[in-house]
Amino acid sequence: MGFLDHSTNNIIIDAVLTDKGRELLARNDGSFSIKFFALGDDEVDYTMIQKFGRQVGAEKIIKNTPVLEAQTTAQLGLKYRLVSLSNPNLTRIPNYTLTGEGLSTDKSSVTMNKTGQDSVRSLSLGQSVANENTIDPEVQDQAFIVRINNRFLTIGTNANVVRPRSISKDQVATYVFTRDAATTGIGGSKLSMTLRVRNINEERFTAYGDGSTIKTPVTIQGVQSGATTQFEVQISK
Repeated sequence: MGFLDHSTNNIIIDAVLTDKGRELLARNDGSFSIKFFALGDDEVDYTMIQKFGRQVGAEKIIKNTPVLEAQTTAQLGLKYRLVSLSNPNLTRIPNYTLTGEGLSTDKSSVTMNKTGQDSVRSLSLGQSVANENTIDPEVQDQAFIVRINNRFLTIGTNANVVRPRSISKDQVATYVFTRDAATTGIGGSKLSMTLRVRNINEERFTAYGDGSTIKTPVTIQGVQSGATTQFEVQISK
């Protein structure tokens, strides 16, 4: 769904179904029902507030922000979901700290191999807030949405492979996990998971990589906080 600019004072909304939504509608068996929706601010540049102040920055955002069209691909739309919070004094949303095996120094990527011990990586994600001692209960994530490319990766071990909630036509697998029982030092939620490389043939290394390495993103979003983080997985032969 997207808001369309118009010369009058009317607000015009462009609403489209995602590919998954059209698939469900096409069943024509009465099972398709829209029960809720979410809003996002993917196109908003909030650094305007920091640069020009709240009042002037807000005006610049309203006047200069481009209007994005509605997306039919669920993975491209609504990357930054809006959340409703009752605490008027809440000024910071938690971000995520990634720890685990194969991480780069800046924690922006994870190295893996096609086979062997390094074809499996154990990773942990924890909520943190700068300059705060606690995390507000409203933004303590109780569940996480994880999206990976199903061509190259799966989640779980050989003995315990986790089934994705859905797989898009672009082979993006979506998983939903509840938080770990343990928490971070300031009460934030944690998520532990194991990434495993699928059996990738030579043709895929050539088609999707440079012949020897494939790079693919992993995206994790907290359901309650709406915060999102992404890191790159580099798979070598």
